[in-house]
Amino acid sequence: MTFKEQILQGIPTVLPTKKEYPKDANRAPKRKDILSVKEKQLAIKNALRYFPKDWHQELATEFANELKEFGRIYMYRFKPEYKIYARAIAAYPAKTQQAAALMLMIQNNLNPDVAQHPEELITYGGNGAVFQNWAQYLLVMQYLAIMTGEQTLHLYSGHPMGLFPSSKHAPRVVVTNGMMIPNYSKPNDWEKFNALGVTQYGQMTAGSFMYIGPQGIVHGTTITVMNAFRKILKKDENPKGKIFLTAGLGGMSGAQPKAGNIAGCITICAEVNAKAATKRHQQGWVDVLIDDIDILVKRTLQAQKNNEVVSIAYIGNVIDVWEKFDEENIFIHIGSDQTSLHIPWTGGYYPADVSYEASNLLIKENPELFKEKVQASLCRHANSINNHTKKGTYFFDYGNAFLLESSRAGADVMAENNIDFKYPSYVQDILGPMCFDYGFGPFRWVCASGKSEDLDKTDEIAATVLQKLMQKSPKEIQLQMQDNITWIQDAKSNKMVVGSQARILYADAEGRIEIAKAFNNAIAKGEIGPVILGRDHHDVSGTDSPFRETSNIYDGSKFTADMAIHNVIGDSFRGATWVSIHNGGGVGWGEVMNGGFGMLLDGTNEAEEKLKNMLFYDVNNGIARRSWARNDEAIFAIKREMERTPNLKITLPNLVEENLLKNLF
Repeated sequence: MTFKEQILQGIPTVLPTKKEYPKDANRAPKRKDILSVKEKQLAIKNALRYFPKDWHQELATEFANELKEFGRIYMYRFKPEYKIYARAIAAYPAKTQQAAALMLMIQNNLNPDVAQHPEELITYGGNGAVFQNWAQYLLVMQYLAIMTGEQTLHLYSGHPMGLFPSSKHAPRVVVTNGMMIPNYSKPNDWEKFNALGVTQYGQMTAGSFMYIGPQGIVHGTTITVMNAFRKILKKDENPKGKIFLTAGLGGMSGAQPKAGNIAGCITICAEVNAKAATKRHQQGWVDVLIDDIDILVKRTLQAQKNNEVVSIAYIGNVIDVWEKFDEENIFIHIGSDQTSLHIPWTGGYYPADVSYEASNLLIKENPELFKEKVQASLCRHANSINNHTKKGTYFFDYGNAFLLESSRAGADVMAENNIDFKYPSYVQDILGPMCFDYGFGPFRWVCASGKSEDLDKTDEIAATVLQKLMQKSPKEIQLQMQDNITWIQDAKSNKMVVGSQARILYADAEGRIEIAKAFNNAIAKGEIGPVILGRDHHDVSGTDSPFRETSNIYDGSKFTADMAIHNVIGDSFRGATWVSIHNGGGVGWGEVMNGGFGMLLDGTNEAEEKLKNMLFYDVNNGIARRSWARNDEAIFAIKREMERTPNLKITLPNLVEENLLKNLF
C-alpha cells in the first residue's frame, strides 16, 4: 500500500503482526500501577472498542501486558510502517488543504527527530502526548483525509469523537485535553483516568499539534537569558565567560544550551538521561558532553578564564553541580531549572544519589519511596541554590513548578511573609513586564511546502516587516523590536530547524498581522507555498498559569482561567483552522489552563480577513486582561491599540491611592 492508501485505510482491515520495541528507543517513564483489577479490566475493554471482535482475544492479552509493563496501553502493534515526519502538504490525501495542514503538523509532532518518546506518542515533557494510542492516530489521520470544508473533527483527549457538520468558516478541528471535573483533578486521578484510556495530558503544543522542536522555546529562552544578564551586568559588561546553570535536555528544555550560545554565555545544563543529552549533542544543540564532575569543574574554569561562549551538557544530577560549584567557589551568575517538575513522581525529576536506571525501577516498584527521595533532593537542591544566591547568584523559577514542588517538599524557598516564594518567576521579572504586557509573544510559522528556500523567504519577509514597524514604534518597545530583528536575521545561521521548516519570533498584534499579511501576499503571488501559523500557548492571552504566564497578575485573578477559555472560543469564530484547550500544559495538570490555535494561510482574500480578525483578538484579549489587573505596560499597550483601532473599546481601571486603604480595616 502507498502512504496515501495507508492513511485512508485508518484501522487496518487485517490485524498487523505484533511489533517489538526498538532496543535503542528513548522510552517514556513507566507509569505507576494505580488501577484496581476491575479498573484494569475496564481499561482493556476501553481499548478493545477500537477493533473488531475477532481480534479481541489476541489483543486483550497484549494490551494487558502493555498495561502491566508501562502503566498505559499504547497499542504499539498499530504504529504504521511508514516513516513519520512532516511531508510537503501536497503529499497528504485530503479533500481540503486545511486538513492536510493538520496532518503535516501531527506527523511533525511524532517525528522521532522531534518527539521525546515517539513510540509512546509523547512529544515532550515526559508525558506531553499527541494521542493516547496508535489507534487514535490512525483514525484521526483517516478522518482528516476524508473531511470536507464543511465538517469539523472533535477530539476528546486524543480520541476522535467524529466528524460533525459545520461550515467553511468554522475550525476544521477542535481539541480538548485533560479537561477534568475539578473535584477529580488530583495527581492520582490523572494517573488513573489516563491509564483507563479516557483522558491525556496534551502539554502545551503536543496535543494541539503546534510543536516545532526545541526551536519553539529557543527564542523565548534566549530573550529570557539575555534579559536576565541585562538585569545583573553593568552596561559595559557582556555575558561572555559568565555562567548560566540549569537542568534538563529533553523536549522543550533541550533548547537551553542553544539559547545560551546565542545569548553569549557559558551554559551548563545537567541531564540524568544520557540518551537525551547525547541526542542534543548529536543534533548540535550543545557543544560539549561531560559525564565526570571533576572534568566539568576543570572545563568550566577554563571557559571562564578564556571568556568563552560555550554550552556544556553534564550527564548527571544538577544537584551535584550546584553543590560541587559551591565547594569549589565557582560563581554562578544566573541559575534556573527546567526539569519536568509538572510530573515529579513519574520521571519528571530524578533524585540525587540514585542512578537513572534505579530511579525508573523505583517509579514502578516503590513509588512512595521514589517520592520521598525526590522531595529530599528538592530540599538539597534548594539549599544549595540558597548558598549561591547569598554570594550574588540571580536565580529565577523557569515556570516548571520548581519552587512550587520545593515548597511542598518543605524546602527553604518561601519569602518572609510565608505566602510568596523568595525567588521570582521569570515571567514576574522578565517576560511579563517586558513582553507579555506589551503584547509580545511567540508567533510561529511552518512552511507547508517543506522547502528550505520558502523558510529563507519568510525569514526575509519577517525581518523586512519588523524593520519597517520599528521605524514608527514607541520607545517603550524599541528593545523588543531590535532583539527580534537580530534574532530573525541570525535564525538560519543558528541552525534551529528540526523536523518541519519552521520559525518563531516574538511579535505584538501589529507585528503578527503585518507579517502574516506579507506571507499571504507572497503565497498569492506564487513566491512561496502555503504557510501554517501558530504560537506556543506560553503567550500573552493563551494561558492562565498562576506560577508562570500570569504570575505578574496582582489583582487576585491569577488563579482564574477566564482568559484562556475566552481565547480559544474567540479564536474559533474569528477564523482559526483549529483550536485547542488543555488542562495542565507546562507546569502540570490542575495547575494551568492553556488555549491555542493553528491557521493555514493559502493566499486567498478569505485567509487575509481571518488572520486580521483572529490574530488581533488572540493578542489583545490578554493585554486587556493584564491592563485591568493594573499592569502599567499593558495599560500603555491597550491605550495605544485603542488609538489605532476605533472599533476596540476596553474597560480601563481607575487606579487607587495606597494611602486610602491603610486604615480601613
